[in-house]
Amino acid sequence: MDPRQREADPLGSTATLEASEPTIVDVLVVGAGPAGIAAAITAARHDLEVLVIDRASFPRDKICGDGLTTAALRELDELGLDPAAVASWIDVDAALVRSPSGREVLFPFPEREGLYGAVCRRRDLDHALVEHARRLGIRIAEGVAFQSLIEAEDAVEVITDGAGTVRARWVIAADGMWSGVRRSLGVAPAQYRGEWHAFRQYFRDVSPEAASQLVVWFEPDLLPGYAWSFPLGDGSANVGYGILRGGSYTVPDMAAVWRDLLRRPHVRDWLGPRAEAEGPHRAWPIPARVDRMTLTHRRTLFVGDAAAATDPMTGEGIGQALATGRWAAEAIAAAPQPTADPAEVRRAYERAVHRELAVDHRFAERLTAILRRPLGARGAVRIAGATPWTRRNFARWLFEDYPRALILTPRRWRRRMFTGPGAYRGRREDTTD
Repeated sequence: MDPRQREADPLGSTATLEASEPTIVDVLVVGAGPAGIAAAITAARHDLEVLVIDRASFPRDKICGDGLTTAALRELDELGLDPAAVASWIDVDAALVRSPSGREVLFPFPEREGLYGAVCRRRDLDHALVEHARRLGIRIAEGVAFQSLIEAEDAVEVITDGAGTVRARWVIAADGMWSGVRRSLGVAPAQYRGEWHAFRQYFRDVSPEAASQLVVWFEPDLLPGYAWSFPLGDGSANVGYGILRGGSYTVPDMAAVWRDLLRRPHVRDWLGPRAEAEGPHRAWPIPARVDRMTLTHRRTLFVGDAAAATDPMTGEGIGQALATGRWAAEAIAAAPQPTADPAEVRRAYERAVHRELAVDHRFAERLTAILRRPLGARGAVRIAGATPWTRRNFARWLFEDYPRALILTPRRWRRRMFTGPGAYRGRREDTTD
């Protein structure tokens, strides 16, 4: 779409005018984060008419740890996103892990086989994804909030604040943990506040190590949670921690825990003497119950945080968001249009989520129970760091290069499952030669 046309079209960019007639599309995506954009691009590739709405205007800040696992990178690679378009992107070639005993082990990724880890600010990533989708011809209406919906037999009518009424055969709800679409349909869990709670703050002028290397601290008093420092491409770092809700600390304690954490010698030394906070600290809840969440309702499919698809062990959610968005669009596209049976579309999407995420989710929950105690966390780091092979494959497993419960699911076994290349093949050679 020509940018001049987009300015005249209230659904082309930041929409503030009310449309006089309902907009009719095949798929309405509510939410322009990674899950929503993955759904939109996938649907558009299958020749479905797509509209994305989001109450925010991009770029906008999004509270996040900012880490990208191998699984997330593979999804972004498949979507065609160029890392060069993401301002703060930095490749990561290893993870430094500190045991509760203070022992540090470096877990390297394989060399020259593609990219297995990266970090970038979510503000930059989400904006780059939105612009990438626009370049592909997808309509994205910023500044347009979901208000309510009316379900019909063959469509859903969505009332928005800023773009009038949108009539869609399908709605993909990518509108976060407190999904307005979910509430409107009456399928929101009562008093749900997420399984985890996280805290993060950006720091600038960090040490050279903090500006280039990823570290995870398994602090004894945070288990089964952990603290982190993730480098960003602009010489700063995302520093934070996550705790299990109902665990050692309550949410009101978190600011005090944060101050105490920043005073610990190994954290101070890592960040360096010149490190300075960039803006206030921020907190957010993490939903991690995809195996128990309502994933669909008539002609609506929930994805990303709206599906509580976060990994229960690490708190990672970007890879899961991208994947669930893609699966939702694929389920819609696989059914005959416009006569698709809604029940079959729902079953197809639910099968994909449970096949690919539910077993790994339950396996990760069991591992989290082991990590609750310092002895378990120390043992896990010790075993993982025993040999070069275990160190390399622990890094890949931690970064979701292959499924959490791979050994328990023979149907997913394949050749080179422990030796396959990463995402963006050739990128490491291009950036290091």
